[in-house]
Amino acid sequence: MKWIVLAIAIFIATYTFITLQFRKSGPVHEPYKEAKVRANVHRLEQAGFQRIAASIVTPADPQRSAANFGRNIVSTKATISGLYGELAESFAEKPTLPESILNVTAPTTANGLMPYSFQYICQLPDKKYLVAETYLCLKENEIAVVTSLEPISGGLLSRRTESAVVLTLEPGTLKPGNYRVTVVGAQHSLQWTLQVH
Repeated sequence: MKWIVLAIAIFIATYTFITLQFRKSGPVHEPYKEAKVRANVHRLEQAGFQRIAASIVTPADPQRSAANFGRNIVSTKATISGLYGELAESFAEKPTLPESILNVTAPTTANGLMPYSFQYICQLPDKKYLVAETYLCLKENEIAVVTSLEPISGGLLSRRTESAVVLTLEPGTLKPGNYRVTVVGAQHSLQWTLQVH
């Protein structure tokens, strides 16, 4: 019996060493998810949209981060909710959107050679979701900000049903001109005009 226990202990130690020594670093390869992303990008490109990845941060204190955007803050208006028209038809699998976009804090103008950041607060369906991937769909002078939610694994819950997101675009992403920006929510979306120079 002790030989069996010794053999199991040696096997576990050897397996652990080999796994830690030769494990691939970096993100896990998820072929199904990557195939869905490629299909969505291809369909968006065929419809004339450019899909732009954006970096997002969830601030701990949304009021403090909103104060960093200065005094020239946009005035937003409600617009068509959810994915609509060509944009809706371009998704092979539609993302889970926030229920509504409650507030946007964004500068009215942007310098094309500088990063452009803005903050929005989205209402999650319930405490079982969190903000995952966020990207922009750009076509001519229309920008749709699509925030995708993902369920929290296990029995965990988030603290609130509201989530603040600070989105930053890299310098040179937008060419000079006037853009209509829409942060898309399933039931309530907000829109504003941005001037890039």
